Amino acid sequence: MLSTKQSYLVCFIGILAAFGIVMALCESGLADSYIKGIMMTACIAIIMTTSLNLTIGVLGQLTLGCCGFEAIGAYVAALTSKYMVAAGIAIDPTARFLLTTLIGGVVACVFGILIGIPALRLHGDYLAIITLGFGEIIRVIIQNLKVAGGMGLDKGAAGQALIGIERTANLYVVFWIMVVTVVVLFMFGRSRYGRAVKAIRDDEIAAGASGLNTTYLKVLVFAISAFFAGIAGGIFAQYIGSLNPTMAGWLNSINYVIMVVFGGMGSLTGSIVSAIGLTILPELLRAFADYRMLAYSVVLVLVMIFRPQGIFGSWEFSLPRLVNRMLFRGAAGKGAKPAASAKQHDQSDDKTVKEASR
Repeated sequence: MLSTKQSYLVCFIGILAAFGIVMALCESGLADSYIKGIMMTACIAIIMTTSLNLTIGVLGQLTLGCCGFEAIGAYVAALTSKYMVAAGIAIDPTARFLLTTLIGGVVACVFGILIGIPALRLHGDYLAIITLGFGEIIRVIIQNLKVAGGMGLDKGAAGQALIGIERTANLYVVFWIMVVTVVVLFMFGRSRYGRAVKAIRDDEIAAGASGLNTTYLKVLVFAISAFFAGIAGGIFAQYIGSLNPTMAGWLNSINYVIMVVFGGMGSLTGSIVSAIGLTILPELLRAFADYRMLAYSVVLVLVMIFRPQGIFGSWEFSLPRLVNRMLFRGAAGKGAKPAASAKQHDQSDDKTVKEASR
């Protein structure tokens, strides 16, 4: 069996192989700008879906305001980038992209804490309604800010889309941001904090009676989810080059909730697969322009009827586990034959002894 360090090495090799495939497609010219755009959108969707799965799947709380945090991160990152350019701050574009994206994530995290403290005292439908209202509040506020419209900053105009954002997002950099996001969320889910959060999901009263600070843990999960949603928003802003307040609307939030449920609540692997699949599916059906959204809806309905727990349920794919099965199953089988032959040999010896005694 693989040791812990060997398992980490196998996972890292798998990530490098995936990155190598992406590089090969891009550098060989097989992936044009359209395909690269789909890849970038899929990476953003993976970050959003996995972060939302932390709240819906691991914590077990339904929220419908994730795109509000994404919009906060997007506008903060875009306006920070514009300010740095206007102030003449000399910095590498990639470094500026990383810095502004991080700032957008931190600001979204702060708003996640401020919203989470009162909101997470509610449960179920009530929490969904209050987070839905939060997203709409964010959309209306952005729409009425002069600094967040037009060219932004001192040249802004309320009620307009924010334009003129430098498109500094790079697919390779975004790929590794996505990898870091998934790794951090996976490690959190397997940590003692993650196990405590799962205990709250299963029975909050019992978890509180066991000594867990349920309020602290719920706000912590909400803040982490908001942080990575802000990261996704910062990437989106500096990839698209323009922003519209409608991105904070509830329809976009529901789209990400669908991805979480489609893949399986509590499964990061399912969130990754569903984010990729539901990003590619509408593009594959683009030839059927009049019916593609109908087909998209039918697929979702069929999955919910025949697989209501999602494609993966709560199961996680493990590359080290797969390697163990492939490499060591045969060795285990070979090791079993000598044991069997030894047992037969012992039985024959016992039979010989009995016959001799007779």
